[in-house]
Amino acid sequence: MSTPSSDVRPRIRRTHLALFVKNPFETASWYEDVLGMEVTARGDRWVFLSFGQKHHDIALIQVDPASPTAEVRGDINMQHYGLEIEGSMDDLRRLYGMLLRKNVPVVKATDHAVGYGLYFTDPDGHRFEFFLETVHDDEEGKRLLGDYDAPSRPFDLTPL
Repeated sequence: MSTPSSDVRPRIRRTHLALFVKNPFETASWYEDVLGMEVTARGDRWVFLSFGQKHHDIALIQVDPASPTAEVRGDINMQHYGLEIEGSMDDLRRLYGMLLRKNVPVVKATDHAVGYGLYFTDPDGHRFEFFLETVHDDEEGKRLLGDYDAPSRPFDLTPL
C-alpha cells in the first residue's frame, strides 16, 4: 500500500545555510576566527565553510553588486541562525567574552525557558545565536515554549 502524497514529510538529517555577503573571501576569515570554522572549498564568487563534521555547513556567496537590493537589508529577512553549543553556562560566558574581545557586535542575551541565547552579528549584519540548551526532553521543551509563549526574556550574562 502506498502512502498518500499529503502524508509524506521530509526526514531532515542536517541543515546548512547559504548567505549572500559583500565579499565572501574577507567574510570567511571572520567565520574562521569567530566561529572556528574551516574553509573547505572556494570558487570565483563563493566560499564553503565547515564546523568539522561535514563538507560544508555555511556557504558565503557574493551578492551581485548590480542587484537593486544589494545594499538594502529590509525587515523581511533571516531573523537569526542558531548554533547550539556544548557545555555549561561558563562556556556560554566564555564565548561572550571572546565575542567582546574580537569586537563582534553583541545584540542581546536571552532566557528562552528551554535554554539561554547569546545573539551577535557577522560583518554583513546576519544575526547568529549561540544557544545553550537547559531542557533536554523535547516534550518538556515543547510544553514550556507553549506555556510561556516562546519567551525571549533579557537576562544578565557576565562575560568571562
